[in-house]
Amino acid sequence: MPTLLIKNAYIAAMDDQRSEISDGAIFVRDGFIEQIGKTDELPSVADEVLDLKGHVVLPGLVNTHHHFYQTLTRAVPAAQDANLFNWLKTLYPIWARIQPDDIFISTQTALAELALSGCTTASDHLYLFPNGSKLDDEIAAALEIGVRLHASRGSMSLGEKDGGLPPDSVIDSEAHILNDSQRVIEKYHDAKPGAMTQIVLAPCSPFTVSSDLMKESAKMARQYGVHLHTHLAETEDEEQFCLQMFGRRPVDYMQDTDWVGGDVWYAHAVWVNEEEIKVFAKHNCGVAHCPSSNMRLASGIAPIQGYRAAGVNVGLGVDGSASNDGSHLLAEVRNAMLLARVKEGMTGFSLTSNSSPTGRGEGVRELMSAREALYLGTRGGAAVLGRNDIGSLEVGKCADFFAVNLNRLGFAGMHDPVSALVFGQPVNADYTVVGGKFIVKEGQLVTVDERKVIEKHNRAAKRLLEN
Repeated sequence: MPTLLIKNAYIAAMDDQRSEISDGAIFVRDGFIEQIGKTDELPSVADEVLDLKGHVVLPGLVNTHHHFYQTLTRAVPAAQDANLFNWLKTLYPIWARIQPDDIFISTQTALAELALSGCTTASDHLYLFPNGSKLDDEIAAALEIGVRLHASRGSMSLGEKDGGLPPDSVIDSEAHILNDSQRVIEKYHDAKPGAMTQIVLAPCSPFTVSSDLMKESAKMARQYGVHLHTHLAETEDEEQFCLQMFGRRPVDYMQDTDWVGGDVWYAHAVWVNEEEIKVFAKHNCGVAHCPSSNMRLASGIAPIQGYRAAGVNVGLGVDGSASNDGSHLLAEVRNAMLLARVKEGMTGFSLTSNSSPTGRGEGVRELMSAREALYLGTRGGAAVLGRNDIGSLEVGKCADFFAVNLNRLGFAGMHDPVSALVFGQPVNADYTVVGGKFIVKEGQLVTVDERKVIEKHNRAAKRLLEN
């Protein structure tokens, strides 16, 4: 069984005690953490030993919402200044041209970006399958990169002719959707600790599928013990659509279709009220917060502090790379912290109060801290995905972590090694490790040839816009 030792690092474990270890070490055997503690307390010999003096080490970041294929349509001129519905209408015809090879190369591009940002587990929401594309194309690409994947078998069945938003050219029959959902679960889903691939059932959104498909997907997911995911309450337009189409607000509609429970998480969940937050908390539903995308599409600011106060599990997502337009998860940690502070300011937070030793005043909520934002990106994401084997650095958990060298210009003068990663401008990881295996080493991808991935990806992206 291969062993790995990292030593002399500053480790932020993100465990229940929020442990931080200066001059820390981690001993890994066969992909799992066997020991963690001070360097002089751990074995000094392993198959590979890495001295990370001057580095801060954190659990691998967990991305809870993405659309890998959208790396092919970043910064499309006609979609740069549109809100969600117009953005979708502009891009759907382009996405209808996607081929199976495009799914493969876009997956590798997105996961390579994520790995370079410190991400070790990613959930992707693939909901259109034109020209013979399959979820299998994405899974094969992810296995080459080496990042853990929660592959969502998404779907769209409600086209324009039936009152939905997408063009009829990109929708599929509900019978085929359910048959293929069963196929990929049975072929790929791995429920064991340390799993590299898990399957999620993920009808795209209330405005792209029927109520029947929502209910049947929930039934199948629970039969097989897999999780459920969908977009919800992303924009005010969606709220109005649900009221007109179903006579219900989005969260009420989720309850009507059996889409509440600890096996369900929603992307965005921006336009919700206090009673709906209580529904999420009561049923243990999770939320994938996508701050950059919500700003990019002018969708609004999700009530993240309200969710957290109510006990709702919240993770972070970069969202589609055509609504971000990148896949840098550490940047989402920073934006989550900053946007939460903006939201608090909008709800009456006093920046001038000095009636308490903290200067915050009596009864005023505190600002989100850097460590809290990192918690969302690690432990929070693991909880949203329903995994207890990732998200923190503890004995028995997966050896998933990333390391950043603090000896660089952007961190000069930073007095807190952990908060530096959030308050400072986002940087790439120097090392990213998944299950004890290096995905990024000395700042370079080691599982794929980055130059070849870029060249192939750019050819595919160019072809889509030329057709």
